Amino acid sequence: MARTKKPLPLLEGIEITDYAAEGKSLARIMYGNSNVDENGVQHPLVLFVPWTVPGDIVDVQVRRKKNSFIEGEAVRFIKYSERRRQPKCQHFGICGGCKWQMIPYEEQLRMKHKQVSDQLHRIGKIELPEIQPVLGSVKEFEYRNKVEFSCSNKRWLTLDEVRSGVKYDNMNAVGFHITGAFDKIYPIEKCHLMDDLQNRLRNFIRDYANDHDFAFFDVRGQHGLLRDMMIRNSNSGEWMLLVQFKLDHENYDSDHAKAMGMMEAIHQHFPEITSLLWVDNQKCNDTFGDLPVNVYYGNDHIFELMEDLRFKVGPKSFYQTNTEQALELYKVARSFAELTGEEFVYDLYTGTGTIANFVAGKAKHVIGIEYVPEAIEDAKINSEINNVKNTEFYAGDMKDILTDEFVKKHGEPDVIITDPPRAGMHQDVINVILNAKPKRIVYVSCNPATQARDLQLLDVDYKVTKVQPVDMFPHTPHVENVVQLVRRG
Repeated sequence: MARTKKPLPLLEGIEITDYAAEGKSLARIMYGNSNVDENGVQHPLVLFVPWTVPGDIVDVQVRRKKNSFIEGEAVRFIKYSERRRQPKCQHFGICGGCKWQMIPYEEQLRMKHKQVSDQLHRIGKIELPEIQPVLGSVKEFEYRNKVEFSCSNKRWLTLDEVRSGVKYDNMNAVGFHITGAFDKIYPIEKCHLMDDLQNRLRNFIRDYANDHDFAFFDVRGQHGLLRDMMIRNSNSGEWMLLVQFKLDHENYDSDHAKAMGMMEAIHQHFPEITSLLWVDNQKCNDTFGDLPVNVYYGNDHIFELMEDLRFKVGPKSFYQTNTEQALELYKVARSFAELTGEEFVYDLYTGTGTIANFVAGKAKHVIGIEYVPEAIEDAKINSEINNVKNTEFYAGDMKDILTDEFVKKHGEPDVIITDPPRAGMHQDVINVILNAKPKRIVYVSCNPATQARDLQLLDVDYKVTKVQPVDMFPHTPHVENVVQLVRRG
């Protein structure tokens, strides 16, 4: 017979005292007989509570208990902190996308600076210069150039909706996935992260689908016609919409006709869309990188502008989702590279060659390396579009492409710019960088924790000389960080 778990307690009148990682805040409390050292002295446990701000006084329902910390949920606010502000979004606290929207933006920037500083010092344990204040986003709202919405026949009901006992005849929803409920979607009426056209577009598709008896996708059953949508815009004024359907191939003609009817209605109602695309996705997930994309109207791409450059962005392309702030990020990276026009540059994890092409005008030659072959083809096209003739690109796993033999064949770099994924760089890649002995390294990171780990490994031959955090994602705990390293001696 299974043991009955002991109910977790409700902690009353807890004052939140500080911010923590991942958008949470914390308090330190004495808890039962926990956290007693070898001398019999009890120490406070850290209590993590999301959606709170230092200065809030709350009742907390404990959800998880570990030896060194507790996780809980604020179930009643006794007093709101004076450091709070009114969130702009009606969906705040439910959709999970903007965990810091109740915090004034200047304070968000201070907390991101503290996060970068803590991680570089605590994990890196290396000598560091003064860390510059976080470079704030040009836009606080409507800064994204890409959003994705999922469609589901299983709408997520909030706790208040469940308690109300209201029965919904229509459980279809278009919106965002709820954490911990992969098959349910929280319906979004208005999102402030992108130009308002995306709201009108999303809601039009939702209403059209309901009015025309579309089956919304069922994740568990893997059936339903309307599955997913991706919306992109650009600072050139162009818009892209890609709709994912799952056509029932036993009733293909009927499903195809319904899907194309929706596409025509979108085309007629939204002339702003210059790239109207669709995909028939029969897979068990919504990724479409390996699927053919069909053009219903217009082009299969849009263009982003950056200084005097144009970048082609297709439905499968990676491009920084905050266009204006991407320019600021790349300007920092270019400045840290200290190019004079004579340098041979390696751009690692080049993606679609954005940084490579951005710095090429101030370099002698740039080599870009990226894992995704399609991205490398985009990088070559972007060089061609901008008449950049001093770049070359290679596709493959970084640790397999960037070897000592590759460096010997193609030449030792004067400067290496690296912008790895959140996991950071593989040890083999770091070893090759050390062997290549560039004068400077510019390390752009979306995860200061793994960046700090890599900086410690590079510290044997390189000194960190500049640190500039850049905020790409207001109202979230995420922050980019750019570091300049100079070879010792």
